[in-house]
Amino acid sequence: MKPENFLYSNNEENSDLKIIDFGLSKILAGGKLQRMKSRAGTPYYISPEVLTGNYDVSCDMWSAGCILYILLCGYPPFYGDDNQEILEMVRKGQFDFDGEEWESVSSEAKDLIKKLITRPERRLTAQEALQHKWIKLYTSKKQDQKLLAKLNINTMKQFQHSQKLKQVALMAIAVQSDPNEIEELKSIF
Repeated sequence: MKPENFLYSNNEENSDLKIIDFGLSKILAGGKLQRMKSRAGTPYYISPEVLTGNYDVSCDMWSAGCILYILLCGYPPFYGDDNQEILEMVRKGQFDFDGEEWESVSSEAKDLIKKLITRPERRLTAQEALQHKWIKLYTSKKQDQKLLAKLNINTMKQFQHSQKLKQVALMAIAVQSDPNEIEELKSIF
């Protein structure tokens, strides 16, 4: 039985899993990518250099750092009452580990986040992040259950119910829709 929250091509047992939102993706030629200029992204995860319209693949590591932050505490590092406030916080790039949720999070995890949510020239590459002490510590099978036990599921559920996640869910529904229905959905959004 397939999990119901995944997007599949059809209802058959061996259906392909759909992955969405690759509209701005680029294929690396020889491991290199020219500077990009499109100013698009989700406010909670977008890096400051994307907002300026001059960035490279390192912007994805910023996003990975934001996702890790959310996974460990249940809320994003940059927040506000609306997208403008969130984007202003992103531009400043200042976040903290205040709050009781962070008391049980290791200094190694916080170090990894700091090395991902930072200026591009100081930001870890994907390869460097995979070699980070915290990742190495939790990639052993013995540590998997300990890590899962530390994740604060209730705070993640609270974030899940936020308006931004609902918008992403609507986009996922749009991807599953018949192409003729997509035009109608575009006008709604």
